[in-house]
Amino acid sequence: MTADSSSLRQTIAAGGWSGAFTDITIRALNHCCSFQILKCIFIGEPQPEFLTLSAEFQARFLSAEELLTFAAFPANKLPEAFVREALAKGDECFGILEGERLASYGWYSNKPTEIGDGGLAIHFDPRFIYMYKGYTHNHYRGKRLHAIGMTMALKAYRERGLGGIVSYVAANNFASLKSCYRMGYQDFGSVLVAQHGKFFLAFHTPGCGRYGVKIRRM
Repeated sequence: MTADSSSLRQTIAAGGWSGAFTDITIRALNHCCSFQILKCIFIGEPQPEFLTLSAEFQARFLSAEELLTFAAFPANKLPEAFVREALAKGDECFGILEGERLASYGWYSNKPTEIGDGGLAIHFDPRFIYMYKGYTHNHYRGKRLHAIGMTMALKAYRERGLGGIVSYVAANNFASLKSCYRMGYQDFGSVLVAQHGKFFLAFHTPGCGRYGVKIRRM
């Protein structure tokens, strides 16, 4: 079995034949331009099964001092320049710690946020919070820390009066989509983004309007 046929079998297993067709189409279009289909998702109610954390972990919003300390360790995937820029914008990071070790985290913003490296940003209704850059250290994979951290953050933001969390996942990232649906996320729309050099085109399905989701140039 070749690597390509093995990859196709895995894609079909994860996303079915329709998912495989989506994945092949996206990959083909990326030979001529940068092309993405983004599934826009929303969660408004914390799922109780993701609000329990083992005693060895602590979960909270991390301070600027803590984040800059964690930025010094490459394994945390937190470049100092990114941390300083995010904090200057007012974004927050909700993390799960084991002692002084950063196990998992996610970033949250109430302002337009850059997506990818193409100079585009996602805009959304400020009644909601936007989640991005979720990460779990390899040592802690399989413990559902990403889901738990996000659900705890959702609970905190609901207590502040916000309506829930909006986010997006690439339509051919079937593993991430499955994880998000398990947490209680639901689709509300899709965005098709094509970009070539300085030019870009974004098509938003009608459901995006309810949450104010638009892709614009930074």
